[in-house]
Amino acid sequence: MQFHHHGYVSGDPRIHDAAGTGIDRPEELPDEMDVLIVGTGPAGMITAAQLSQFPDITTRIVERRPGRLAIGQADGIQARSVETFQAFGFAEQIIQEAYRITEMCFWKPDPADPSRIVRTARPLDDELGVSEFPHLIVNQARVLDYFGDVMRRSPARMTPDYGWEFVSLEVDDAAEHPVAVTLARTAGPDEGAQRVVRAKYVVGCDGARSRVREQIGCTLAGDQANHAWGVMDALAVTDFPDIRTKCAIQSEAGSILLIPREGGYLFRMYVDLGEVAADDNGAVRRTSLDQIIAQANAILHPYTLDVKDVAWHSVYEVGHRVTDRFDDVLPADLGSRTPRVFITGDACHTHSAKAGQGMNVSMQDGFNLGWKLAHVLEGRSPAALLSTYSAERQVVAQNLIDFDKEWSALMAAKPEDLPSPSELEDFYVRTAEFPAGFMTEYSPSLITAEATHQELAPGFPVGKRFRSAPVMRVCDGNPVHLGHHARADGRWRIYVFADAAAPVAGEPGLVRALAEWLAASPSSPLAATPADADPDSWFDVKVVYQQPHSEVDLGAAVPAAFLPRVGPFGLIDYEKVYAAAPADDIFDARSISRDGAIVVVRPDQYVSAVLPLTATDELAAFFAPLLSARAVPARKLSVGAIGA
Repeated sequence: MQFHHHGYVSGDPRIHDAAGTGIDRPEELPDEMDVLIVGTGPAGMITAAQLSQFPDITTRIVERRPGRLAIGQADGIQARSVETFQAFGFAEQIIQEAYRITEMCFWKPDPADPSRIVRTARPLDDELGVSEFPHLIVNQARVLDYFGDVMRRSPARMTPDYGWEFVSLEVDDAAEHPVAVTLARTAGPDEGAQRVVRAKYVVGCDGARSRVREQIGCTLAGDQANHAWGVMDALAVTDFPDIRTKCAIQSEAGSILLIPREGGYLFRMYVDLGEVAADDNGAVRRTSLDQIIAQANAILHPYTLDVKDVAWHSVYEVGHRVTDRFDDVLPADLGSRTPRVFITGDACHTHSAKAGQGMNVSMQDGFNLGWKLAHVLEGRSPAALLSTYSAERQVVAQNLIDFDKEWSALMAAKPEDLPSPSELEDFYVRTAEFPAGFMTEYSPSLITAEATHQELAPGFPVGKRFRSAPVMRVCDGNPVHLGHHARADGRWRIYVFADAAAPVAGEPGLVRALAEWLAASPSSPLAATPADADPDSWFDVKVVYQQPHSEVDLGAAVPAAFLPRVGPFGLIDYEKVYAAAPADDIFDARSISRDGAIVVVRPDQYVSAVLPLTATDELAAFFAPLLSARAVPARKLSVGAIGA
C-alpha cells in the first residue's frame, strides 16, 4: 500500500480524501446522473465500487430493499474472485473470515451394502496450482459489505440508495442524459411515490426476474427446469465425519452437495429433490424444510443429521438460460449506435448454484463493464469501447451454461448410470481451472490484440487474466507478487520485461530506448495523460529486470519512465522497478523470452497484448483507437535518469 505522496497521512490510509462528486454528495437521489446502477447484488456493487474511484463521474446505485442484504444466497468465492478482491484492497480481510476449501470428499454407495454411503475419493481442490489465492466460502452479504466499504472510503463517498425500485425506462439518444428511468419508492413515508431520473447510462443488476432486461427487449433462452434441489444453511449435530469438508454425496436416495460455511459450525446442503414433472406448475417449490431435512437424512444413511437451526432455506429448479445480448443495441443496429443500457449477472445468465459460479461470473461482468464506462465518461476512450462488454461477456456466460449443464447432470445422476465409478471426481479434477475462474479467454477486439508475438511470453496468454508471479522489489529488496500491486483504479498496465543486457548505466539498449519512447514520443500512449495529472495516472508502467535486485542501480541505470514523479511535491515512486526472484524466476515461471517482452494488461487484469521490446509502432497502433476521444491537453514526460 502506498500513501503520503500528497502529504503525511496519520489516519486510515484506505480512506481516500473526498473529491469531485464526493464533496458535499447529496443524500437524496439527484434528478440527473452519469450512471444509474439498478440492484446491489454482486454485479451491481462491484460496478459501483469501480466507478467510485472516479469522483468526477456521478454514479448512484438503487436497491428496492430498505437496507443491506442480511443473508446471501451465494457463498462460493473462486480464486479468480479473490484475485479481484486483491485489486479492490480487501482480499486479506475476507480470507481471514472465510472458510477455505483445500480438498473435496466424494461419497458413494458401499458396494458391499448399497444402502450405506462410503468415502471413495479425496482430491485436492487446486491440484494444479492455478492460483496463489484460495477457494473460499463466505456469505454473499459479507462480499457486498466489503464492496460497500470500498465505495464509502472512495473519493466519491458512494453509498447505495435503498428503498427505490426500478419501474421502466425510455431511451432518447439525442438527449444529454438519454435514459429516462421511472423509479418507485418502496420504503419510508413516501412509499409508493414515483419519480423520473435521467442518466447517461443504466446498468441493470436486478436479478433473474430483471425488469431492466424486459425493458430493453432481451429474453432468457435455454433449457427449462427439470430437476429440483432444496438448499439450507444449517447448524446441526451429526455423526457424518466430513461435515467440515466440501463433499459430493451420491446415494441410492439421491445426491447432496455439502459446503461448510465460514465461522466453524454453519454448513450449506444442496439436497436432491428429484425430477420435476412437466405438469408440476411450481408445486415442488412448496417443499417444506422438514421434507428437505428428511431427504438429507435418507441420502446420508447410515449417518444422521439432527438439525438445530436453519438460517436460510429455499427450493429451486435447475434451468440454464442466457440472453443473446447484454445491452440495448439490437442486432440490426450493431455498428450504428453504441449502448446506453446494460444488464449483468443473473439478469443475463441463470444456472444451478452447485458449480459455485453465479456470484463469481456476475462480479466479473461488473468488473468488465465498470472501467469501460469510466473511460468513456471521462473522455479517455470512444463510446465504441462499450460495445466490447456484451461481445465479451455473452461468450463467457454461454461457456458457463455449458459447463454447469455437465456438472449438474453428473451431480444428479445415479452412480450406476455414470460411465465409470470415478466419473464425478475425475470431472472435478479435470476441469478445475474452469470453476476457479481462469478459463475466460477474450477474442481479438478493440482491447485485445492478436497473439502474434505470444511466443515471447507463453505464460501470459493474450486474452486471459494476467497470472501474477513472485518478483523482488528493487528499492527495498522485498519479495512481492507482481500482480498484487495492481489496484482497481482504471489504469492500463504496461509490464516491461527487460532483456538480459539491461540494466547498464548510461548505455543505450532496448529497455532504455523503449523507456525514452514511452516518455517522449507523441505516439506513446502515455502522451495522452492529462498535463495536470500525475504521469502514471492513466498508465501504470513497470519494469522487471533479469539481474538480481542488488545489481539494479536505481540512481543511474533505471530510466525515468519507470520512476515517475507523483503528487504535489513531485515525489519519486520507487515501486515500479522489480527484478527476478532468485528462487522463483518469473522469466522461467511464465516462459518469458530472455530477449525481453512487453505485456499490456487491461484495467480488469486481462492480457491485451504481448509485444517485443522494439515494437513501439505496434504498441502505439494498439492504443491509438482507444485514446482517440482524448479531449484534454496531453503531457510530455521528462527523459533521463531520476536525477535529470
